[in-house]
Amino acid sequence: MKKFFKFLGFTILFLFLLILGFFTYFYITTSSQSMKDMNLLGKEAPILTIDGKAFRDLNKNGKLDIYEDSRAEINSRVDDLLKQMTLEEKAGSMFINMAAMNSTGKLSNVMSPSNPFSLLLESNVAMVARKKMTHVNILQSPSPESMIIWNNNIQKLAEKTRLGIPMTIASDPRHGVPNAPGASIYTPFFSKWPSTLGLAATGDTDLTRAFGDIARQEYLAMGIRLTLSPMADLATEPRWARINGTFGEDAELAAKMTKAYILGFQGDTINNQSVECMVKHFAGGGPQKGGMDAHFPPGKQAYPGNNFAYHLIPFEKGAFAAHVAQVMPYYGVPVGQTKEDVGFGYNKAIITGLLRDKYHFEGIICTDWGLVNDYKLFGIMVKPAAAHGVENLTKEERMLKILDAGCDMFGGESLTEDLVQLVKSGKVSEDRINQSVKRILKEKFRLGLFDNPYLKAENASIVNNEKFIEKGLEAQRKSLVLLKNDQSILPLKSTTKIYLEGFNKEESAGYANLVTDAKNADVIIIKLNTPYGLKPGEEKYLMQKVFHQGHLDFDADKKAEILKLIQTKPTITVMNLERPAVFPEINTASKAVIGDFSSQDNIILDLIFGKFKPTGKLPFELPSSMTAVEKQKEDVPYDSENPLYHFGFGLGYQ
Repeated sequence: MKKFFKFLGFTILFLFLLILGFFTYFYITTSSQSMKDMNLLGKEAPILTIDGKAFRDLNKNGKLDIYEDSRAEINSRVDDLLKQMTLEEKAGSMFINMAAMNSTGKLSNVMSPSNPFSLLLESNVAMVARKKMTHVNILQSPSPESMIIWNNNIQKLAEKTRLGIPMTIASDPRHGVPNAPGASIYTPFFSKWPSTLGLAATGDTDLTRAFGDIARQEYLAMGIRLTLSPMADLATEPRWARINGTFGEDAELAAKMTKAYILGFQGDTINNQSVECMVKHFAGGGPQKGGMDAHFPPGKQAYPGNNFAYHLIPFEKGAFAAHVAQVMPYYGVPVGQTKEDVGFGYNKAIITGLLRDKYHFEGIICTDWGLVNDYKLFGIMVKPAAAHGVENLTKEERMLKILDAGCDMFGGESLTEDLVQLVKSGKVSEDRINQSVKRILKEKFRLGLFDNPYLKAENASIVNNEKFIEKGLEAQRKSLVLLKNDQSILPLKSTTKIYLEGFNKEESAGYANLVTDAKNADVIIIKLNTPYGLKPGEEKYLMQKVFHQGHLDFDADKKAEILKLIQTKPTITVMNLERPAVFPEINTASKAVIGDFSSQDNIILDLIFGKFKPTGKLPFELPSSMTAVEKQKEDVPYDSENPLYHFGFGLGYQ
């Protein structure tokens, strides 16, 4: 036994040293490369004072160029800058990828060894100095102060490039509550709102526009000038993993909410106080075949109800009516809807024929992330490129097809050298590149980034804004849907002894009549999350574990465990509806049921104790069984047999 433990100790030590050695090697080599990349940069931009007005001499030539002159018309500034750009600089502007952020605000040139996925990312310096990239997508939120410092550092890096083209900082949604499932990066110092489904449940376009305006101010203070939202997709396929980011399954409701959301972020006209929206996912990513998300093969969308046009309504009446600045197509193949069964990002009939020609969209079209390259980590496939319909094409051929379709930017890629080679080889013309770069530069000028991309330290005071916080709480209250209230058990009296299951202890601590044993309670309140999971063999890639897709009902053991508890005492069930959960037996056994779209637990308890009245309405129907889910058509709204609760349902207190 001693020999075994000695051997085990040596093995653990060996593995530790091996891992330490790898990361040491990685750190040294990447640091060395970063030093080389830094040497590609020049000086900061001098300030030119003309007629008492200050201008940034971005190309450091000692004179005021048209593109540096904030008084000049935007198209003139674009044309002047485009003439000065090299092919490499043009190519760099056509890519956006995830960027790491150091927790102190320093430029992140080597990510933390504790996060192996960081090895998939380029360093900040490499992206700006070597790759000539001018767009990044950030995921972290260390602190307001750190984000401000990081913004100024990366903008200073961009200023030192040959032409001083500023960075456009993008982000996914950030305004969810702690520990909420779904598509939101938790940012503790921003105001807290329900999910997008929750906004739809309020039915309140004024409140949704207020959300966009508040989020705009918070983003703007941190240097984020592009939001990768809203999702105008329709939740017609209840098994789909991305439903939590939508406005539900009704096209007219989604259109109204999409329009209000965008107007809140962008304003009536885009200017230096706007945050641009990249609406997604054209031409509607909701009808995923069998509910399987198109991040992964086979990536097919199904239209058994011949309802393709229905999914365009939120774009036509919502996003385009609000003059959205940017559009992201989805990964999926719209099977049978165009002459060629290829994913939206490669599909010329969709991008040029529909988006450009029919809808006359003139803004930026950016692909979804990772249409060209496979994602591998230590040789292990994390996620294959979402090259649906063009799997057999080479990396270069995929890029050509994306450009031929009419897209302007490559999302989730940093393949700038490959694009340069395609032009140099004559496979794509520089004129075609110029078409896209013009659109890209125009948005930077409209946002005022060329004139001043820097932030003030006092921007950090945006946090803890009482008006913003209260508006978020109002939205949370209005989003809650009362589905069942047998014998008007709700609201509870303040003296009711309650036992909580599944609630956050800190958020529910203010309720004095909490008991720690269900036997001593008058009422049980249980909070559940929508189930998810794929069948054996369906989950093939590491990143699939992140996606909440597949079945919507509880397995037999879990359901039995829940029923055993709630049948002991009168029970109020709170169901977090990130997707349309299937829970008929639990519904029957519960005295009251509340649909939650990621509100804070104290807000839910306030509703239960009658501190406000429920007003929310379901943004999708709740099916009565998985059999009904499997029989419904992926592209048709509210079409399952005998739903447990219909779209638009919601009770009030009597």
